[in-house]
Amino acid sequence: MVIRATLPGSSNLFSSLPPGPPPNDSPTSIPPRPPIPIPKYPPPLKSRKSPKPPPKTSTPAFKTVHNRSKYYKPVSEGVIASDGDRSVVIGESGVSYLLPGAPFEFQFSYSETPKAKPVAIREPAFLPFAPPTMPRPWTGKAPLKKSKKKIPLFDSFNPPPPGTKGVKHVEMPGPFPLGKFPVEGRTREEILGEPLSKAEIRMLVKPYLSHNRQVNLGRDGLTHNMLDLIHSHWKRQRVCKVRCKGVPTVDMDNVCHHLEEKTGGKIIHRVGGVVYLFRGRNYNYRTSPQYPVMLWKPATPVYPKLIQEAPEGLTKFEADELRMKGKNLIPICRLVKNGVYISLVKDVRDAFEGSPLAKIDCKGMHASDYKKIGAKLKELVPCVLLSFDDEQILMWRGHGWKSMYQGAPSFLTPIVADVASGLDGSDDPKNNNHKLDSKAVISSPKMTSLWKRAIESNKALLLDEIGLGPDALLKVVEEFEGISQAAEHTYPALVTLSEDGTGGLEAEYEGYHSEGCSEGEIYNDDDEYFVNEPFEEMESPIPPGSLPVDLLAKRLGEE
Repeated sequence: MVIRATLPGSSNLFSSLPPGPPPNDSPTSIPPRPPIPIPKYPPPLKSRKSPKPPPKTSTPAFKTVHNRSKYYKPVSEGVIASDGDRSVVIGESGVSYLLPGAPFEFQFSYSETPKAKPVAIREPAFLPFAPPTMPRPWTGKAPLKKSKKKIPLFDSFNPPPPGTKGVKHVEMPGPFPLGKFPVEGRTREEILGEPLSKAEIRMLVKPYLSHNRQVNLGRDGLTHNMLDLIHSHWKRQRVCKVRCKGVPTVDMDNVCHHLEEKTGGKIIHRVGGVVYLFRGRNYNYRTSPQYPVMLWKPATPVYPKLIQEAPEGLTKFEADELRMKGKNLIPICRLVKNGVYISLVKDVRDAFEGSPLAKIDCKGMHASDYKKIGAKLKELVPCVLLSFDDEQILMWRGHGWKSMYQGAPSFLTPIVADVASGLDGSDDPKNNNHKLDSKAVISSPKMTSLWKRAIESNKALLLDEIGLGPDALLKVVEEFEGISQAAEHTYPALVTLSEDGTGGLEAEYEGYHSEGCSEGEIYNDDDEYFVNEPFEEMESPIPPGSLPVDLLAKRLGEE
């Protein structure tokens, strides 16, 4: 062991560590890396900077000023904004747009604009049409060169021949009588030509009764862009079918008036909410007016409130009392979404004949729809709107209400107790607006003859007294009901002489003669009840055994 320890190059394996660190031979020191890297967490949400808003576009078409904004600018009648010859005008028809060379003032909706003037607007006034000169934005490519091929304009007087490849069916102008041809017209009368006969109307309408190519007219009514759509229908066919649904059907006369006035056509047939619009005998698409397209829907202006706390002719206490009574009132009808409400005005007028209040159920409809319906009923009936609570329209007929049956006979005028007589101060029958007139006479001779015929045939009764109470009137009606039923089921009897000289009864009614009835089967007036006896065996005019069934039974019996 001593020899091994003294060998050169050998080291003591069990010697202690040196007291100090080993000498550093490298001139620069590198710090040791940590075994696990430190994670970098994102900064807290509060310290994050909000992203920069997108740059604002200068084109008003991409602005949404009226959506969820508090923009409110009062306006008065006149021009509120202008850009050269182009201007936005507030007038009797609401907000309209005036363009140079236009045949009339353009509007978003021609048939559904309220008659009341707008109070304010919900967005800055600008024209919803394309500017007269619009520069092409740079897309990274040069614009295409103009086509060398000249496409001729469509001419209705000289359409492409039938069977041409790539050309749809085009109807010729007309119809014309034999020997007449289309004439170029400028005015509406010249384009329409001579009035159509019933046979021509039937010929034009019949192909489109079950046709699905139509223009749908909804809650916005006749809009500006529909004018161009109708002319595109007239380009290939003589009649344009327009189907109306929703709010505009309350006043179909107004829709038909604006259709004829703005398009220049003629309505030749109308069934419910479906209208057939004829373009005219001398219509030419090449000379038809070209309307600019409305690029977006303008915001609806602010109009005066329909519901007031104290409506016209009532105090606030009386109006609240009528609203409380209206909560227990049964609705006269229920309206569905996108329905046809042609008879609604008549139904409300008939309801006002029996009650001063009327209510319409509109559950499931859009709020703007039944409010527009209420505004139309206010003008057409007329009436006073009380509330739109619970999706129901509550109306009051007003102090100046007059019955529709002023010229009817006195015995037909209904005796109705006025529910609101205590509210409007009309308890005195002298002040009643619809008091009965015992000297009322029908002016129409046809109606007079119809009433006389009904009275003579026991289908109507002429009352001697007018001021009957409910019990007395009910008793008279029950007695008359029994008399009318007896008269309806009674046949006149004629007494004739038979061959043996005995008298017999023969019952006849409207050409009906009773045959094969014995004298005992016809009951007399003295009998209290009529007892049905079994019918006697009647002689058949067909000889027995000649029916096919008899022949078949005979063959089966032989087999």
